[in-house]
Amino acid sequence: MDVAGGNALQLAIELARLASDLKAEDVVALDLRGVTAVTDFTVIATGASDRQLRAIADAAMEYGRKVGDKPYGVDGYENAIWIVVDFVDVVLHVFAKPYREYYDLELLWGDAPRLHWARSESA
Repeated sequence: MDVAGGNALQLAIELARLASDLKAEDVVALDLRGVTAVTDFTVIATGASDRQLRAIADAAMEYGRKVGDKPYGVDGYENAIWIVVDFVDVVLHVFAKPYREYYDLELLWGDAPRLHWARSESA
């Protein structure tokens, strides 16, 4: 990733789009630069089933590898109630609905700006 975060920003946007394309609900991408030292960006999405959560995580890992951003780590894949795919500068969280509501990461990082990731209607 470059120092300015351009590649990380693009990865976060593409992961949000990918999750949305796979029918995830409530997809949110947050710019955490200056908010936390843990990561620069995070994408949060809700899946309806363990199968959907895994499909989103699989697609994210495949996309990352394709663009040269191999995931540093993955956690929660077996249970598929909260899967974390860590690309270091971007972290993807895919939740089952009750866990998303319980952990409420948006509240934790409430001051973080939201990224506009949706494709334009003409795209």
